[in-house]
Amino acid sequence: MTNSNTHSLVISRTANFPETVTFSPFCVIGEGVTLGENVVLGVGCIISDGVTIGTGTVLGHHVTVDHGVSLGEGCQLGSHVSVGAWAKIGARTKVGEHTTIYPQADLGDEGFIGSNSSIGRFPKAAATSTVKAHADLPSLKMGNGYTAGCSVVLYSGTSYGDKVFIGDGAMVRERCIIGKNVVIGSGTAVENDTKIGEFTKIQTGCYITAYMEIEDHVFIAPMVATTNDNFMGRTEKRFKYIKGAHIGRGARVGGASILLPGVHVAPETFVAAGALVTKDTNEKRVMIGFPARDVRPVPDEELLP
Repeated sequence: MTNSNTHSLVISRTANFPETVTFSPFCVIGEGVTLGENVVLGVGCIISDGVTIGTGTVLGHHVTVDHGVSLGEGCQLGSHVSVGAWAKIGARTKVGEHTTIYPQADLGDEGFIGSNSSIGRFPKAAATSTVKAHADLPSLKMGNGYTAGCSVVLYSGTSYGDKVFIGDGAMVRERCIIGKNVVIGSGTAVENDTKIGEFTKIQTGCYITAYMEIEDHVFIAPMVATTNDNFMGRTEKRFKYIKGAHIGRGARVGGASILLPGVHVAPETFVAAGALVTKDTNEKRVMIGFPARDVRPVPDEELLP
């Protein structure tokens, strides 16, 4: 054990750690904690009962790790990070300062989370919201090789495939399914109960409403807005008809376009910038205007294989 001041430490007698662990002053180590070789703990770290920390992991100052947490080998947690009970953080994950990882979040290997982010938080809807409360909401699950930027908010109950990229300031709500290699741009909001297919790209500042389905290889340009409520929050009738758009495989939606509730954007549709899509489109057609109208086919050389 490497430590400059053993009198400033509180270490349970049941903790298990090798001589290569570095303890900084004012650390507290709980019952049954297991630390791997060459673990480094910054000043004031609190490691609760039953935590396992893998070889070579480095914790910054004042990191709090709640009971039952598993940290893989080679992780790096910045100062003032908080990890909730029973969370799992995969090997070689990097977490920025002042980030909170909520209880039972399950994060894959080789991940990156920026500073000031909230990962796996539990939702609380307004009394007038169309979102239904689910007391048994599962934990957030993230695949391998993901990136989540600074000030990102990711809710519990959503699963992410491998190599997802989430830009700074983005928000993804509960009960969503996000496929592998999806890009969600900075400042984008993805509401609850939405499915996003593999290799889809959603650019900066988009609003993806609740109850949408976006298939694989879709491109959504910056500042696109989608809607799901024709009654705009008035009358109880709206609850029966809430429905977001369905965007088919390979469709492209231009910047600042608007999709009205329940429209079906057919596969390989090309929606021009600034268009208002008020009705279902036909496959492989170009839509322009306000409201959008069908003007020509998408050239064959622009279609997906």
